Amino acid sequence: MKGILYLLPATLGDPDTGYTIPAEVRRKVRDIRVFIVENLRSARRYLKSLDRGTEIDRLVFHELNEHTPPDLIPSFLQELHQGTDTAVITEAGVPGVADPGTEIVRLAHEQGIRVVPFTGPSSILLALMASGLNGQQFRFHGYLPVQKQERKKKIREMESVLKGTGETQLFIETPYRNDPLLADLLEVCDPATMLCIAVDLTMKSEEILTRTIAAWKKDIPSLHKRPAIFLIGK
Repeated sequence: MKGILYLLPATLGDPDTGYTIPAEVRRKVRDIRVFIVENLRSARRYLKSLDRGTEIDRLVFHELNEHTPPDLIPSFLQELHQGTDTAVITEAGVPGVADPGTEIVRLAHEQGIRVVPFTGPSSILLALMASGLNGQQFRFHGYLPVQKQERKKKIREMESVLKGTGETQLFIETPYRNDPLLADLLEVCDPATMLCIAVDLTMKSEEILTRTIAAWKKDIPSLHKRPAIFLIGK
């Protein structure tokens, strides 16, 4: 009998796991001995924070990120085929959404392995919930292009889709590039377009503000090195 692949959430940065991580996740962690993680060091630290009694050195870890050789990934399912339950943990939020864990989940389905997701903090849903923008129709683009001109082109395309369909457009950026992205948004977008910026979600420093582009231009914040998600809408 094959094991089950569990998808376990991580915090969005808040060190107090009791605030955002459900008790059921804590209970499940105690039963799992094999983990597929994005970053070994932070995963070990996170698991220890969930259960201080966890003997980390007795656990098996497979590291799955942009540096993992593609031909190595299928081997991460080996324990599952032997009947051992395995869990995927992302760096932040929920596995499989803007996350390398997508590949392992797809392989599990192809190989007849049951996949069980657990609820937890998702920056996409939290930001959308609190934005006041269209939550019925929306599109998440992930990271925008790094090059300035390509990024501006993408912003124009997203705003065009927004105007044509009413779909809220969501996207993210590496925290140290937040300010250049915001500058491009303020330069490219129509003054009447609504922009929501959700920063430090679930943390004590959390800020979620929705304003027109014209209003943002009068009060431009510094978002440098703060995890943020951006939404444009009507």
